[in-house]
Amino acid sequence: MNHRTALITGASRGIGRACALALAATGCRVALAARSREKLEEVAEEIRRTGGEAFAVEIDLSRPESIAAGITKTAREFGRIDILVNNAGITKDALAVRMKQADWEIVLDTNLSGPFFAIQQVLPAMMRERWGRIINISSVVAEMGNPGQANYVAAKAGLIGLTKSLAQEVGSRNITVNAVAPGFIETDMTHGLTPELKQAMIERTPLRRAGKAEEVASAVRFLASDEAGFITGHVLDVNGGMYM
Repeated sequence: MNHRTALITGASRGIGRACALALAATGCRVALAARSREKLEEVAEEIRRTGGEAFAVEIDLSRPESIAAGITKTAREFGRIDILVNNAGITKDALAVRMKQADWEIVLDTNLSGPFFAIQQVLPAMMRERWGRIINISSVVAEMGNPGQANYVAAKAGLIGLTKSLAQEVGSRNITVNAVAPGFIETDMTHGLTPELKQAMIERTPLRRAGKAEEVASAVRFLASDEAGFITGHVLDVNGGMYM
């Protein structure tokens, strides 16, 4: 049983929820963050029913002051945060020529700046303790590009650059910083896609199926563990071979 505390953003559904359940199963206390408290409480209840400890906290990742307040509240509740999983993300798709400035900015703010400010908040305690795990959820499109998603792709690619720079900055303090880049995963976010588009994505995937949120969570759980202590600055692809 470990006594580490993990904070997962975007934890109310999909990959974030799966990460929260996976880390709780290893004995971590989990802080669940998202904009809607109601959905978070459902996940927290699920974790408590299996004997785990969970705490729900509202955080709007597009607002640095919301991130600071939420992380302060979590630290008061659970002590320091040992593991940060930057998973929350939004999409506002449009071709670049027609993309509105507001849609560019909110996606960059939520998907790239938000994770950076969250990292800034948890780093001092990790550095004092000389132990930490930062895991950024990027995307296969960060590596291969995707038409109609210039904002999302730029943000997710930015997360990979951030991961590598940070890994070099904090490695001497025994803090690892890694990214997980999921491919086509069956979640609420992809639920709305047309059957044709889903089929096209599956055909581009050598394993010929969509991934499960739990398969991404397994990679996160590994990177958060002591077993992954000598892995840092790495991008772990969980994409069924869609990009190699």
